Amino acid sequence: MPRLYKVECYVPVDHAEQVKEAVFAAGAGRYEAYDSCAWQTEGTGQFRPLEGSDPFIGEKGKVEHVREVKVECICREEVLKNVLRALVEAHPYEEPAYGAFPLITLEDLT
Repeated sequence: MPRLYKVECYVPVDHAEQVKEAVFAAGAGRYEAYDSCAWQTEGTGQFRPLEGSDPFIGEKGKVEHVREVKVECICREEVLKNVLRALVEAHPYEEPAYGAFPLITLEDLT
């Protein structure tokens, strides 16, 4: 079985679908006989843009609170770089918060 990664990011609610579509097109969210697989939870993100930033939302020097969705999906190692590139390109933020983490499945332990 190929090595799997969990990819996650935080994205404003209004932009979640465009980010999911981009990562799915790059190969994320596929597992056996399924595609477009993801988990999402809604919450509130916060940040303060500093000097030198070009914020998509908010003003420099002021803490901003934004309704965001945490999107999680899996991808195979061979498409991980393309998935992360698609995520960053589709995301509206100048500096999106995202990560990729190796997964251990039952098949890995047998």
